[in-house]
Amino acid sequence: MPILIGIAVVLALVIKTFLLQAFSIPSDSMQNTLQRGDRVLVDKLTPWFGGTPERGEVVVFHDPGGWLGETPSNGGFGAAVQDALSFIGLMPSAEDQDLIKRVIAVGGDTVECHKGGSVMVNGEAIDESDYLYPGNTPCDDRPFGPIEVPEGRLWVMGDHRQDSLDSRYHQNLAGQGTISEDEVVGRAVAIAWPVTRWGTLPVPGAYDALAGPAAVGAPGAVALVGAVPLVLWRRRRAAAADRWETRGPTG
Repeated sequence: MPILIGIAVVLALVIKTFLLQAFSIPSDSMQNTLQRGDRVLVDKLTPWFGGTPERGEVVVFHDPGGWLGETPSNGGFGAAVQDALSFIGLMPSAEDQDLIKRVIAVGGDTVECHKGGSVMVNGEAIDESDYLYPGNTPCDDRPFGPIEVPEGRLWVMGDHRQDSLDSRYHQNLAGQGTISEDEVVGRAVAIAWPVTRWGTLPVPGAYDALAGPAAVGAPGAVALVGAVPLVLWRRRRAAAADRWETRGPTG
């Protein structure tokens, strides 16, 4: 039995460190996508292979500093049990200073939102109807921008826009409210608990066609590289045809 328990603990630690970790939702800032008390599974494997957060993803990240207040320690036996269970990934830690928000813009993007309007990324309006909390406006409570998101950083916002202290409210800090990709723990991929709310957390379709400044020029560059050999081949054929017409066949 001790060996089996030891193996289970080791497996739990490996899964928590490299694969998936469960997090509890402590607030209403991501309603209705996530409800207070939901348990979400966070993918920690993708970042190990160099993956970076993308627009539309829901991510968990460490407090970059100044976003959350001090968390008092309750102490006692209950706190010790929670610390032990959180160490192996079976419970969220009472000491963790983590937040969960949706990525709206990534490094290189320009993001803005004016009162009465939509959130704009690189000049394109985002249709947020799939996830914006009913009755909320995109940013009427806190208009912002335009803000150029530095490389390696993210602009994040809550789905319950009028109940979320997100990037908009921390523009006085370093990064103008953006967070570093290094602070991201991983992407929330599914709701694991309660069972009545089982489901995945896909990227909304509104982000599929949204292109960044660098991405806009990429297809043209690729097309140009591919077109050069074709143009040269056609020129050689045309030159050969001219020689045939002027000199006729030889040999």
